[in-house]
Amino acid sequence: MDDASSLSKTTLSPTASLARLLIAMRGEPLSEAAATVAKQCLLDWLGVALGGRREPLVAILLDELAPTHEPGGCALIGQGRRAGLDHAVLINGAMGHALDFDDVITAMGHPTAPVAPAVLGLAQALGASGRQALAAFVAGVEAECRIARLMGPSHYAKGWHGTATFGAFGAAAAAAALMGLEGDRLLNALGLAGTQAAGLKSVFGTMSKPLHAGKAAQNGLLAARLAARGFTSDADILGSGQGFAATQSTTVDVAAGLAPRATPWVVDTLFKYHAACYLTHDAIDAAAALRRETPFTADDIEAVTVRVREVHLGVCNIAAPRTGLECKFSLRMTCALALAGEDTFDERLYSDATATRTDLVELGRRIAVEPTAPAPGSTVEVRLKDGRQVRRTIDVAIPARDLAAQQARLELKFRHLTRAALTPAAADEVIDICRTLETHLDLARLLTLCG
Repeated sequence: MDDASSLSKTTLSPTASLARLLIAMRGEPLSEAAATVAKQCLLDWLGVALGGRREPLVAILLDELAPTHEPGGCALIGQGRRAGLDHAVLINGAMGHALDFDDVITAMGHPTAPVAPAVLGLAQALGASGRQALAAFVAGVEAECRIARLMGPSHYAKGWHGTATFGAFGAAAAAAALMGLEGDRLLNALGLAGTQAAGLKSVFGTMSKPLHAGKAAQNGLLAARLAARGFTSDADILGSGQGFAATQSTTVDVAAGLAPRATPWVVDTLFKYHAACYLTHDAIDAAAALRRETPFTADDIEAVTVRVREVHLGVCNIAAPRTGLECKFSLRMTCALALAGEDTFDERLYSDATATRTDLVELGRRIAVEPTAPAPGSTVEVRLKDGRQVRRTIDVAIPARDLAAQQARLELKFRHLTRAALTPAAADEVIDICRTLETHLDLARLLTLCG
C-alpha cells in the first residue's frame, strides 16, 4: 500500500488536490454518457491509427525502434507484429496522430492520442479488463484537461503543444490508475510526467507533431512505472516555484483546474470528420455550405476572405503548403479544397500532389485569412465574379449530445479508415468490442484484431 500521507494534509498543494480528485474518480462508477463517449474515443483512435499505419513517419519509427517482431511484446497497431512496451506505445501513439484525424477537446488539444496507447499497451501487459482500461482512460483524459485549464491560454499561445505537454500527464494518470498508484507514488508519477513534458507548435505540418503524441504516451507510461518502483520527483510539480506551471504559463488558475464538474471531461470530446487540423474545420464546413447553398465553381470566385480567431494564425496558417502534411495546417488550402468540392473527409486527399495542384494553388492565392472573427467559429466570405457576395459562419466546437447518432457516424468513419486493413467482419467485431468494452475480461481479442 502506498503512503497516502501526502494526500491527507489539511491544506493540499495543487498537485495533491488533483491527485485526490483522480483517486476519488476510481471509486465512482462511470456515467452512461462518459462510458459511451470514452468507448467512442477508443474506437475512433483505433480507426485513425489503422488508417495511418502506412504513413512514412510510422515506417521510420518502426525501422528505428522495432525492426523485428518481439514475441511477448505489445501489439503494434496494423503491423502484424509486436514490440517492447515502451517502443510500442511510442509508435502506436505517433501512428494514431499521423493523419491528424483523431479527436479533440478544446480545453487541451487531442485527448485520446497520448492516453489510448498507454492504456491499451499497459492493459495488455497487465492483463487488465475492459472495465479497468475504460476507467483508466477516463482518468487520463480528466488529468490532461484539468491541467490544461490550470495552465490557462498562455501555455499554448507561447508555442507549447498541449497534446504533447498535457498528454504526458494524461498518460501518467491513466497508467497510475491501472497500476493502483496512490499517495506519494501518484504525486511522483505526475512530477515525472511534468519534468518530461515537451512539444513545440513550430513543428506543426511535419512528422514531429505526431511524434509528440507518441512521446507523451511513452513518457507518461515511464513516469508511472518508475514511480511505482519508488522513483522520486517534485511532489508538487504544478505548484512549485520552478515547476511545470510556474515556468510554462503566465495565466495559471488553480481554481479553474480543480473546479467541480457535473460530468467528466471526456464527455466534451469532439470528433473530426475532415482529415486536417481541427482549427480548419469551421472554415471547411462554412465553405462547403456556401457551395451547396449558392452553387458555383472555383472559376466563378473573385476573392475569398476567411475570418478566424487570432490563435489560428499560429497553428494552421501555412500560406503555401508544399506537402500533404502542410496542407492539413493551411486554412487557404483546406478552404480551397472545400470550395472546389473535394472530399475533405478522405485522408488520401492530403498528399504532396494535392499541395502542388495548379487549380488549388491558384484558388488559394485568391483566399485571404484575417484574424477578425468576432465570436467563436469562423466566417467564410466569397465574392463571385458576377458581383454576388455570400458568407457563412460555423462553429464546430459544440459537443454532440445525440450519442447514438455520433456512434453511427463514427462507425462509418471507422469502416472507411480501416477498409484496407480489416475485413468487414473484423471491422464489425472491433466495433462491437469497443461498444461493449466494459464486459470484456481483457483486451486480447481487440488487440489481436487491430494488431
